[in-house]
Amino acid sequence: MMDMGTLTGLGFLKMHGAGNDFVVIDSRGRGAVTTPALARALGDRNRGVGFDQLAEIRDSGEADFELDFWNSDGSRAGACGNATRCVCDLVMRGLGRDAVSLVTARGRLHAVRGADGLVSVNMGAPQRLWSEIPLAEAVDPAHLPLAGDPAAVGMGNPHCIFFVPDAEAVDLAARGPEIEHHPLFPQRTNVEFASLVAPDRLRLRVWERGAGITLACGSGACATAVAAAERGLTGRRVTLEMDGGRLEVDWRKDGVWLSGPVATVFEGRLSPAMMAQA
Repeated sequence: MMDMGTLTGLGFLKMHGAGNDFVVIDSRGRGAVTTPALARALGDRNRGVGFDQLAEIRDSGEADFELDFWNSDGSRAGACGNATRCVCDLVMRGLGRDAVSLVTARGRLHAVRGADGLVSVNMGAPQRLWSEIPLAEAVDPAHLPLAGDPAAVGMGNPHCIFFVPDAEAVDLAARGPEIEHHPLFPQRTNVEFASLVAPDRLRLRVWERGAGITLACGSGACATAVAAAERGLTGRRVTLEMDGGRLEVDWRKDGVWLSGPVATVFEGRLSPAMMAQA
């Protein structure tokens, strides 16, 4: 029998928020290790670990920690709300606190754990100008010149949101990549299809840039809630029913707050052979 104690390699955690799953690598005290090649290798669900995004924790001189995000195709992600909530839960438990600050490409963010155990993070103000999202040309982000009258909202990642009668009826595997690579989005885009269930509830399905169909998407939930409020479909506080569970979004004056469950699935170690693929 193999002596598991003889295995060496880089430690990691597998976590998820509403089914949106992540590999978390803690690089504090040693410097970043993730490369596009390593992210692709780890993201392979047959030959690696498998994830929607990889989150790497780094040291910060201005907050409790910094976070970098990678998609499973090896590209960088500017934001990942559910991974942020998962890592914040991890760090809060390590520090014995119910609040932390962090730095991402979105700037300095704050997260808290509520009395109900849910973890909430302020994802910052939505990006609503065409140049911020970004779009390839100066069009109205609230009503893009595409079939279906979608809206575009930036939450660190670009998002294209379609409001449809029935999100379940959408062929997400076909429509998602088609919109992701549309010329209007120079950095590609996440794609959301939402249908109104109640004035404070939306059914949401997501195609993520660089990851494909996912069970949930935190930044996508935030972007969809902002677009729905701006169109008068909902108020600024909504529940989003996603394939992997429910997320809550509250668009406040200080930013868009995302709340939901988090879970740690397992701990592991990456073999030296896997690390060599970096």
